[in-house]
Amino acid sequence: MTARHFTFIVGSTRSGGNSETLARKTVVPAGATQDWLLLRDLPLPPFFDTRHSTGYVAPDGNAKRLCDATLAATDLVLVTPVNWYSVSWPMKLYLDHWSAWMRVPSLAFGDTLKGRNLWAVIVDSDEDPTTCSADPVIDTMRKTAEYMEMKWHGALLGHANKPGEIAADTDALEEAATYLK
Repeated sequence: MTARHFTFIVGSTRSGGNSETLARKTVVPAGATQDWLLLRDLPLPPFFDTRHSTGYVAPDGNAKRLCDATLAATDLVLVTPVNWYSVSWPMKLYLDHWSAWMRVPSLAFGDTLKGRNLWAVIVDSDEDPTTCSADPVIDTMRKTAEYMEMKWHGALLGHANKPGEIAADTDALEEAATYLK
């Protein structure tokens, strides 16, 4: 059996933001390894859809680093705040690049991710407990897992707005301790 390797892709634009803080409270299973990649520190070039014209080449620079880390993960954890009912812009750009990576035969991107685990750590700023602005984000992550034929493990959802407010979401912090089991 292959040892589990968790790769956390953090899409927060704020250093030490609530979504990143919640993700860092998660506990990987004993014996598993982990990597953390902060999209704000690994800027990607703009994504251009050239699949019907010039096609795509293997990524280089930060895109190669992110692609390689994604392919190395047995468990991929996507971490994002909710921004305008969607993932953060760095997370959206990262996911857009998947479209290219899937079309570079030498990467075997889709075949490699098939059957692997996809997790999400999401923080929204809703103050009304009867609504959840994270629903579209959760749906995006679930549909991504389905499309890539990955195993979807649901989302760890926290609620916070100002920096540091995640510390008051005791339910999310408690769930973080067992989320990745």
